[in-house]
Order: sequence, then C-alpha cells, then structure tokens
Amino acid sequence: MANEKKQNQIQIEVPNDEMQGRYANLAVISHSPNDFVMDMIFVAPNTPKARVQSRIIMTPENAKQLLYAMKENIDKYEANFGEIRPRQVKNNDGIMDFPLPKGQA
Repeated sequence: MANEKKQNQIQIEVPNDEMQGRYANLAVISHSPNDFVMDMIFVAPNTPKARVQSRIIMTPENAKQLLYAMKENIDKYEANFGEIRPRQVKNNDGIMDFPLPKGQA
C-alpha cells in the first residue's frame, strides 16, 4: 500500500514568475457540455474596466472535484478562524461578486 501511494504522488513545481500568484476579487464562471471556464478578475475601486487575471478551463468532473476540495478547505479554515460571512454570494448570472470597500482619497 505504501509503495502504491508513492507511485501516485505528483511533484508540483511553481515557476518563479508564478510564486506571488494573482489577486482576484471577482469570478465569472460559465460552462458548456464539456468544459467549465472560470475567469478570475481584478476590479479596482472606482474604475469602469476590469482585467481577467487568470482563466482556468477544466472538465465538469474536475470542476466538481475542485468544489469538493474547496468545501473541505473552507471547513478547515472555519474550524480554525471562524465562519466566513460573504457580503454577496452570487447573482442570477452566475457571477461571484466580491464587493470592494469604497475608495478613500
């Protein structure tokens, strides 16, 4: 069993230019029969344009595995830090909206 587990491990390398990641405060998710497309977007306060930071395309099966992994990780986070209370969950267009605080000058 231990030998079988070693064979299934994958070493994941993160290139240096990806180490900082990308910040997103808006997600737009769409799908077709074969794919889920997730656009991770950064919306700056008081600006009329937003930019896609990253686009992730995956199969429906992998999207559901991501859903389960996110649920498991959110449960662990909340066990350590308390309940996450979203300000707005989603609208009818399937757009996840993470409202920004009002900018101050």
